[in-house]
Amino acid sequence: MNQIPDYFRADAFDDENNSKLKGSFTGSWLLEQVFPLLVYVVEGIIPEGLTLLVAAPKIGKSWLVLGIAIAISTGQRVLGCVPTKAAPVLYLALEDGPRRLQARLRTLGVTSLSGKLTFMTDVPRGDMVATIREFMELHPGKNPVVILDTLGKAMPSAGGGETQYDRDYRVMGALKKLADDNPGSSVIIVHHTRKMDGADFLDAVSGTQGIAGAADTILLLKRSRHETQAQLQVTSRDAAEGEYILEQAGTGKWILAGGSRAEAAKAAVDARTTDGVNDRMAEVIAQVNKYPEGSKAKDIATLLHLDDSQTRVYLRRAVEAGRISNPSRGVYAPVTSVTSVTSLLDEDESNTNNTCNTPSEWDGEAA
Repeated sequence: MNQIPDYFRADAFDDENNSKLKGSFTGSWLLEQVFPLLVYVVEGIIPEGLTLLVAAPKIGKSWLVLGIAIAISTGQRVLGCVPTKAAPVLYLALEDGPRRLQARLRTLGVTSLSGKLTFMTDVPRGDMVATIREFMELHPGKNPVVILDTLGKAMPSAGGGETQYDRDYRVMGALKKLADDNPGSSVIIVHHTRKMDGADFLDAVSGTQGIAGAADTILLLKRSRHETQAQLQVTSRDAAEGEYILEQAGTGKWILAGGSRAEAAKAAVDARTTDGVNDRMAEVIAQVNKYPEGSKAKDIATLLHLDDSQTRVYLRRAVEAGRISNPSRGVYAPVTSVTSVTSLLDEDESNTNNTCNTPSEWDGEAA
């Protein structure tokens, strides 16, 4: 752990016991420090710290975190293709009982599990923080992961004179401190969305802003009823923000669309920019989205076997609707915010084997 320099310790001041500068440090000291690299629970998506996963009821969030718990406890791939490192996991499945958990494991095809995975299905509201703290203390230096499903089942009541916001921020702050006090560890909290989404997807988090405000990372899982695909939106203080398309198999297991984070991010771009347009327009936009560096109208027309003038009409309308960009004369590209995310992912994953072409964590052998 990086130590505060001696000359800024409390005993460096005349009033050695009551200095208000205790714990302060200089900018020069800060710039000289070498801090550990960020640890990821799910590479590029869920970093260490406090993560809030929010979703509407009954769309598969418990299946998602159960899959994460299994993969991390065994050190196998998660979401079909993302590598993990084995770590102890405590899954507080407070909306399920042992019978339902067993049924879900069997649906997933799991026949054996690592001793690193611990389940609990009942935690008194006043014991939530203490329970998580005890598990963290049992696994020092091993990057333990705790999944709480759901926050509403364990949230304590507000204290005397305490507002709901104060209660929310106090509880979430305590959970964040547990993760911060155990570098490399992660606390993943499952929570519900509001009935009505706001303009900013953070507004979808149910409860006061004290819940979202304390989290390091927020994941929003959105899926239409009876659809097998879902959109996962990520915002984080540390991880790259982005959007991904997930697909849920008949077994309940979630995987990244296309077999990698880069492909899942591109699928999210296509889904958002082609929503509500006709098939031909969707085809044109999807073609543009394949090339972050930009494409010329003539090339797009050739690839899609369209007339040049017809293609230019589609491109102009797509630009006017904000679905694609026109960075220079005759060149069309994905919108800037999306281009930067997918380009980074392409570069990052070009040096990995993060694909679904190899067997998944539950294919061919027990988890």
